[in-house]
Parts: sequence; C-alpha cells; structure tokens
Amino acid sequence: MGQLEEMAIFVRIVDAGSISKAAEQLNIAKSAVSRRLNELEKRLGVSLLTRSTRTSSLTDIGRNYYLRCVTLLDDVNCIDAQTSNNNAALTGVFKFTAPIAFGVTHLNAAINEFSNLHPELKFQIDFSEGKIDLIEQGFELAIRIGKLQDSSYQARQITAIEHVICASPKYLKTHKTIKHYQDLEAHSFLKFDSNSTSQLTNKSSHINIIDENNKQQSIVLNPKMSSNNGEFLKQMALNSKGLVYLPTFLIHQELKANTLIPVLSQYRYPQMFAYAVYPKNRFLSQRCRLFIDFICEWFESGV
Repeated sequence: MGQLEEMAIFVRIVDAGSISKAAEQLNIAKSAVSRRLNELEKRLGVSLLTRSTRTSSLTDIGRNYYLRCVTLLDDVNCIDAQTSNNNAALTGVFKFTAPIAFGVTHLNAAINEFSNLHPELKFQIDFSEGKIDLIEQGFELAIRIGKLQDSSYQARQITAIEHVICASPKYLKTHKTIKHYQDLEAHSFLKFDSNSTSQLTNKSSHINIIDENNKQQSIVLNPKMSSNNGEFLKQMALNSKGLVYLPTFLIHQELKANTLIPVLSQYRYPQMFAYAVYPKNRFLSQRCRLFIDFICEWFESGV
C-alpha cells in the first residue's frame, strides 16, 4: 500500500473517531484498518494513537502528523481536480444529509436531475432533522436551514426560506379574530421544536415578527403541541388544533387550496436561508462542488 493511502486511512480513523467507524465508512474489514494503522506506525517508528477497548486518542506526534496529512491529502486532491477533465463522468458514492421535509419536497427533483446528468454517481442520502457531525460520520455535505453556529464549517447560501403563520378555516372561524400580532398570545400554537427532549410549558416559546414600523417584535406563544416534525404539525393544523408557524415549502399546496389560511399577512418575518454546509479547510470533491453549484442554480432559476 502506498504512503498516501496509509495517510488517508489514518485521517479517516481520526475523523471517524474509531477504527470500527472508519472501517464502516471505508466499507472494509475492521481488522484490515487496524492492520494498516499498525503497519503505518511500524514504518514511522512512533505511536500515532493511544488505543483502549472503546476509544482512541491522538498522541502529540500523532496530532502533528494528522494535521500534515490533512494538508497534504487536500493538496493532492486539489492538484488532481485542477488537472483532470471537469467534464469527466462523476463516480463514487456521494454521501450527504438534508432536512426531511425540505429534502423530500424541494430537493427531490433537483437530485433526480443531477442523477440523470451523472448516471455513474451513487447517492447515499440521510434525511434527518438532527445535526450530524459531517467529519465523524463521513458526510461530504449537509443542507441546513436557519442560523449557522458551528464555526468549523464553511457554508454557501442556496435559497431564502419564507415562513407564514396560518390555521385552518374552521379554527379561525371558532376562535378569537387575529388583527394584530399581540392577538397571537391568546391562541394555541403548534410549535416546531428540533429538540424533542425539551420540556413543553405554556408561555415558554416565542417567534419574532417585523411590524409596520420595520421593528422586530418578540411574540410569546402558548404551545398546545410541540414536535420536531413539520409534517405532523401541518396535519394538526389541518385538524384545527391551533395556529402553526411553518416554512411555505412545506405547506404551499394547502395555502393554494385554502385548507390553511395565512394570518397577519401585513407583517414580515426575519429572513431565513437554506445553506450548503461542508467542513472548513477540507478540499471539496468534484462531485460535491458540482452538486452545490447545481442546486444553487436550480433554486435561482425558480424551478
């Protein structure tokens, strides 16, 4: 095995957090990964990792070697990409993650078209609302919505995400009229909460709204139900269980059919965006780079 391959396996072990996870991501036997690590350490004459039955950690020498390997491997990948034909067929497995609702309703057609353009490329897609550690779990890319907080990631804006407060006609007919944003406090809300373990209490949540004077107001909510699944909340709103604040990509058909009716359309909400997120200071594969370019153009064209 060549030195670059040994380095790549070592970097994968460190990124994945263990030999077993690295073997799973590389789709090779755990014993083979362990053997190659041992051969690398024997060739170098140093210990790169301190290993126990369940975990492993970098030695001081191993940490320095890891950082140099990452830089070198990225440089090699960059040279290959700049030298190779950009129009060559994309191959391999493209592993990325996206939110369930946005992925299924808005990325479905784009992924299908990109797959048609690159028939030799394989896809492994994780639709999940939870935050995934891209490096540890071997993902090249994540599509994320909302404020980005992890500084270890690089992000490219894909598209704006519009939101609306709405309810069923039946709910609006049988509950207090909503004319002003302060009227919302008297209504039951169906609350989206990505943290499904958080405690549900009355007056425990809020949304921000931009009033007629272009000032942001914080509105206290009375959550009747809380869920980390927007599709469930949409169904509960259709069942007249309360008001719901959801992105329009999830409820555009219901809005068009008037089975969900927007309220307070005179107000605006703080703008939110969908982003393509990838590890900072890591070389992007050609397939990942072209996919990001493709979906950005896809949304810009309004398809």
